[in-house]
Amino acid sequence: MAEELTLESVDEDGALTEALSRFSGTRGAFLCKAVLGGSALLAATAAPAAAAPSRSNDIAILNYALTLEYLQAVFYTEALDLGSLRGALEEQARIVGAHERGHVAALRKTLGREAVKRPKFNFRGNTESPEAFRKTAVAFEDLAVAAYKGQAPYIQSKAYLAAAISIHSVEARHAAWIRRLAGALPAAKPFDEPLSDTKVRRIVASTRFIVQTHRTMHPPFTG
Repeated sequence: MAEELTLESVDEDGALTEALSRFSGTRGAFLCKAVLGGSALLAATAAPAAAAPSRSNDIAILNYALTLEYLQAVFYTEALDLGSLRGALEEQARIVGAHERGHVAALRKTLGREAVKRPKFNFRGNTESPEAFRKTAVAFEDLAVAAYKGQAPYIQSKAYLAAAISIHSVEARHAAWIRRLAGALPAAKPFDEPLSDTKVRRIVASTRFIVQTHRTMHPPFTG
């Protein structure tokens, strides 16, 4: 029987690491073990979940999602450009990479002039070998699914919510696909838990994959 593949920690070098282990806690609690850190853009492109509904909060949430999509899109594109992948893994990266770039385009179109610019990234060697790519891709896709699920309830605009939900379901399929290629269970549990923006920001910040941002917009989430 395949074991559950989960993101356990972040290496000191900044590489996302997952552990093949049986896991009795919730995904949210497990991911919360990641090293604390700061990420200027992710911290700035979010609005308090407990705040009164507002257009600015919706924009902040979508920019938060856009930043995660930039991260994934550049990651897949770089791995393909380096030519480090072959076979089923290359096919996954090619198709999913196109999806992530499509997500970026869709979110930028929805946000218009409010969209944040793409940061600069340094993936610290994780696009240079199939094994490193696969591990990081599993972590990214699981993280994206949990992040979208965590923020969707706070989106007030129907148009913005539709954009986020249409992406969330595809990210879940991405997660199942790369988990299968990694020899893990695509869906080990009947229910999936959300992950707060605070925990997502801490995880992304601790990787040090985001090395430069262009501007900030809104104060960070509080919870």
